[in-house]
Formats: sequence, C-alpha cells, structure tokens
Amino acid sequence: MTNSGNLIGRRTVLTGLGLGAAAIAALPTQAATSSESGKIWSSEYWTKKGDVPLWMFRKRIGAPKPSEPARPVVFFVHGSSVTSRVFDLTVPGKGEYSVMNEFARHGFDCWTMDHENYGKSGRTSGNADIASGVEDLKVAVELIARETGQNKVHFVGESSGALRAGAYAMVAPERVDRLVFAAFTYKGEGSPTLTKRAEQLAYFRSHNMRKRDRDMIRSIATRDKPGTSDPAVMEALADVEMQFGDQVPTGTYLDMTANLPVVHPEKVLAPVLLVRGEYDGIATVADLEEFYNKLPNGDRQLIILPGTAHSVALAINRQLFWHVTRAFLTMPTPIA
Repeated sequence: MTNSGNLIGRRTVLTGLGLGAAAIAALPTQAATSSESGKIWSSEYWTKKGDVPLWMFRKRIGAPKPSEPARPVVFFVHGSSVTSRVFDLTVPGKGEYSVMNEFARHGFDCWTMDHENYGKSGRTSGNADIASGVEDLKVAVELIARETGQNKVHFVGESSGALRAGAYAMVAPERVDRLVFAAFTYKGEGSPTLTKRAEQLAYFRSHNMRKRDRDMIRSIATRDKPGTSDPAVMEALADVEMQFGDQVPTGTYLDMTANLPVVHPEKVLAPVLLVRGEYDGIATVADLEEFYNKLPNGDRQLIILPGTAHSVALAINRQLFWHVTRAFLTMPTPIA
C-alpha cells in the first residue's frame, strides 16, 4: 500500500483536530537541514487520511522555536504528472529552481505534500481525483495548524494542483488566506491540451493509473512552446520523479477532460491571483477571464507571464512567477 517503510512506525498520533479528519502525525521524521539563523531548515512529516499515509515536507529559515512569532504559511500543491519535488528541485549549475527555498528566504513557512498515489504517500486502488485531493488538503491543513499555530494558509497550486486548491477553498473558506492559481483551467473550452487529452477519455474512465515515463515528463515543458524551459531542468525533474515509478493516477486527467468546471468561482471567497504562461495550452485567456469576472472578492488579479508556457514553476523565466506570487501574497490588507 505504501513505500514509506519504517517511517510510518515513528509517527506520533494526535486526535481531536476537527473537520472530521483522520488522526494526524505531527512529529518530523527527518533531522533539520540546519537550525542556524539564516539557513534553510527542512523536515518531513506524516499525516493520515483514513488509512492512507500522506507525506508532507516543510522548509523555512531556521528551526521552529517555542513562542516565536508565527510566519505566514504557503502551501504548494502539485499537479497531475509530478510529485511535490517540482517545488523543491535542485539543478546543479543552473541556479535556484526550488520555489520553496525562494519563499523561505522571504520569510514564509513553506509546506507541500505528495497526494494519495503520488511520491512517498500511500498507494490505494483509487484514481486520486480532485475530490480526493481536497480530502488530502483537509488533513494537511490540520497538521499545519497544529505545528505552526496558523489557522489560515496561502495556497499556490500549479495545473491540477490549482484545481485541488480551488476545490478545497470552496469547502473550507475559513482555512484559506490567499490563493494563487498557476496554469489553471476553468471550463477548458478551446484548450488544445485538453482537446488532445480527451482522445484518451475512455482509458481514463476505465483505468485508475496511466503511464508517465521520461518522455512524458519532458513534454510538460515542450508541448506548448519549446525553449521556455531548460531541457536540463526537465531531465533533473525526470531523475527525481522516476524513483517513484512510471505510473501516476488518472483522476485529475478524467476531471479535466470530462468534469469541468470543478472549481466554481462564485464559491471561492478568498483573494485570487490567476497566473497564465503566455503560451500555455491548458486554458485560453477567455476561459480564465470568464472565471476571473465571476470571482466575488474584489481583491483579484489575472497576470500573463511572457516567455513562459505551462510549467511556470520550472520556466526559464520562473523569476517572473516568483515575483508576482510574492507580491500578491504580501499585499497590504485593504482598508474597508
């Protein structure tokens, strides 16, 4: 069921955290990278969704200390074909590619997780669709609240990770601070990527897992506009992803080809930043504008990043994504 090995046995179970969540494992299972001031500290955590163990990861400057002021929490939500490693990638000789490192240096308490059937998290017979991802986020946020004292969390989701974050925001608005949806799609109308993907709809309906090899990972950066991501970066991503095998769930692909919309703008109450790569084929500008215009919160932005495609987190111009996201998450509170 899971490849987590004896780490599961080292969990400490905490109960009574609300939302009907499963018991939470809150003790880190990995030593800190560094506890010295100014250096990035990291730790692994485990939580459970029912019987499914879910792996979580955290980075911030310095180890947590008792009674210190809480830092703003940002949770990075991964997409359909990759794990949370996409947010913490090391590419020797290519500069910084870890968005978690970048935001930790700017004072954020950064978290991410592997969703059910991804990475180190537990394996089940399910297809890990958007609804399943929402349940993952419910128990993850409960653990974060216990560890950080923060009851509201910023979310940054990429591709179907943005759909997971948006669907969670609809059901738990009291736990959401600000939302960043990168490579988001609303209804999918006019999307060349989803039109092509829909050719396999019968397969997605009848299978819970699909093939995800190195070529597929490379194609994330080349299918829209070759040259918007460094090929060496995608090779590095493939290296870390293939350790988890060549199969990933079909659930988010099924949702994106047959069940859109899964995020209804009228029900998303938090401030929203929509980030689209100039060449992204997952959604048209018109699709995003329709979503944007229906959002009830006047604190909202739609930004198109030049020279980028679907993978804004790993783009050559990724600093543009960092900049607009950080600016949005640090916006002063409007005076009513």
